[in-house]
Amino acid sequence: MADRIPIAIDTLGGDNGPVYFVRGAMEGLKQNRNVKLFLVGNKEQLEGLVAEYDDYDRDRLEIVPSTEVIGCDEPPVEAIRKKKDSSLAVGLRLVKEGQAKALISAGSSGAVLAGGQFIVGRAKGVKRAPLVMPIPTSEGHSLLLDCGANVDAKPEVLRQFAVMGSIYMENLFGVKNPTVGLVNIGAEDEKGNALVKATLPLLRECNNINFAGSIEARDIPFGKTDVVLAEAFTGNVIIKLYEGLSKMILSELKNACMKGPKEKLGGLLIKKSLKSTVSAFDASDKGGAPLLGLKGLVVKIHGNSKNGEVRSAIRQCRQYVQSGVSEKIRKGLEENDI
Repeated sequence: MADRIPIAIDTLGGDNGPVYFVRGAMEGLKQNRNVKLFLVGNKEQLEGLVAEYDDYDRDRLEIVPSTEVIGCDEPPVEAIRKKKDSSLAVGLRLVKEGQAKALISAGSSGAVLAGGQFIVGRAKGVKRAPLVMPIPTSEGHSLLLDCGANVDAKPEVLRQFAVMGSIYMENLFGVKNPTVGLVNIGAEDEKGNALVKATLPLLRECNNINFAGSIEARDIPFGKTDVVLAEAFTGNVIIKLYEGLSKMILSELKNACMKGPKEKLGGLLIKKSLKSTVSAFDASDKGGAPLLGLKGLVVKIHGNSKNGEVRSAIRQCRQYVQSGVSEKIRKGLEENDI
């Protein structure tokens, strides 16, 4: 079928081995009938794992061999340049050459970011490619960007990020005219560092974003804005604090419910509601963190991802391509002459 969406999966980059990538791929094939998957990695190993399945469309699965792996302790740029037959580099070239529309990788974050920029390349007019991630809030989810790709972004770059984030939020999460907030230490215009003060007027002049002004960190978990905008240093601190605080709170809740007979009884009474609350912090069904603004889509998933995260990332890539997000980002930047 000519309309199949080709997606490459780096099966060697994660902590748990290729077995979960193959399992997630098989689940993704069943749930997404119009995708074709390229499994990139050790040919013999992948053939052995795939042979364990017989209920799948063989025309929609292809193994692409690679012989090298980029470790998380290797210098990202150097590794991308030297290990040309790594599963990550091979997958990125599939995107660059148009054989795949997207790549999913659980490998080294630095290598994924470097490879996305150097191999796939930025789309015309894009100054920097931000890493974006949905974060749970009391209102559902907000989109945080940049989460780690550009620690020294300039005001005009943040303005581009605001446009990209708005388009992504509207097309992937169905939020119409999403609000955008710039992370600051206060709501007043006179507050903030030089970057924030220089960025605020640019965002107010931007025609196709719904800019809501500055947003303080304490307001982020309550979903004050749909898109949370920051340069990558601040964004990465926010996401890491989010992850650590979520684990701590969930651990403390569990401990509180196990202290004694009364607490255990109370835990049983609220178990159903608590389970629903906890599921909001489960990243396995949210997909990964895409690197926006490239000539093709690159999605970074957690290093310890299992089949659920892989399956969700496949769905995410399909929706991204079907929604035409890349073309909408290009038009959005053109409309604002940025």
